[in-house]
Amino acid sequence: MSMSVSERFGDWVARHPGSVIGRAAALRLGLPRRDDLAQVATAPDTAVRVLIGPANFAGQATLWARALESRFPGVGARSFATKSAFGFPADALVAPRVFQNSRTWQRAQAAAATGFTHLLVESMVPPFGRLAGRDLQRQLRLLGSGPRVAFVLHGTDVRSARRPVEQLTAGERQADRIAARKRVLLAGSDGPAFVTTPDLLDDVPQAVWLPVVIDVDSWARPDAHAASAAMRVVHVPSSSAIKGTATITPAAQALHDAGAIDYRPASGVSHADMAGILRTADVVLDQFVLGSYGVAACEAMAAGAVVVGHVSRPVRDRVLAATGHELPIVEATPDTLSGVLRRLADDADARARIASDGLAFVREVHDGRMSADIIARAWITESSPGSTT
Repeated sequence: MSMSVSERFGDWVARHPGSVIGRAAALRLGLPRRDDLAQVATAPDTAVRVLIGPANFAGQATLWARALESRFPGVGARSFATKSAFGFPADALVAPRVFQNSRTWQRAQAAAATGFTHLLVESMVPPFGRLAGRDLQRQLRLLGSGPRVAFVLHGTDVRSARRPVEQLTAGERQADRIAARKRVLLAGSDGPAFVTTPDLLDDVPQAVWLPVVIDVDSWARPDAHAASAAMRVVHVPSSSAIKGTATITPAAQALHDAGAIDYRPASGVSHADMAGILRTADVVLDQFVLGSYGVAACEAMAAGAVVVGHVSRPVRDRVLAATGHELPIVEATPDTLSGVLRRLADDADARARIASDGLAFVREVHDGRMSADIIARAWITESSPGSTT
């Protein structure tokens, strides 16, 4: 499928961020203002000093930083990120227009980065905005012999399209081309690579799976949770296309109309409001397209819900091999969803057992301890023997 003129232009700008047109495109965010956030992450006073940024998707950079510090007293870790509407906390936050268009902030953060022993770059995003022509490798060279660099990929930033190109929208084709370029850039980079979901090992086979982290206790439902008359099924997609919302809505809605379940779809829910919704759910419908799982499924399990979704056999096998635990997500596809929900609705004991398994799983795999151990083993202790013990 040939690209349109607008797609070719967008691709050219993406490949030439330092061009006049690329710089002009960045100015659409506006020039920095005096009262804009322009915090700089500075190195802590520890033997091992880890800097993580600049994406902080789902708050993961900050959660990994806290997990490292909690697990290893000799490690100090800091996150930095552009401020987003989702409001995830970071140790240093910067306004998007400052990140892109303030040479003062860019140079200050690059200088501060040389005080760290390790730098974990998220999503192959140049960590210092448009410094050095927004070229990732040039920015890293500016650090000289400073921090040891590793990379972490979160999902759509590197995942290849799981559907034929002719089925993709123009936006999805653009995202697929950007992901392909990032895979090429990663293949030519030194340093370890991590991915946050097991399916991404298909796209980055040299990487190590780094489990996402959640604050398990913060999602717990009250002991006095009142059960609904019908099994309450919730679906709160962050992206309807990625979650497969259109493919599952007919089955879930039909069961709701028949009185078999209480189906509660929602959209546009802030992360701050998500816990309240998940704590009322008996079952959470996660995703039915990618064949994997991520932060949302972990949060639902921590909230005591049964998670239903499509997770491929290879992903389940990878989870078992890496953790020693079967993934407690009930398997379903759009074609089998109706039957799966009927069986769960008829068996409250099974639901309670699966929910208990899910909570135990996230406590073991996604509370930060395993992720900190993986970072240390695959990256930090390799370059700093004994420093994390």
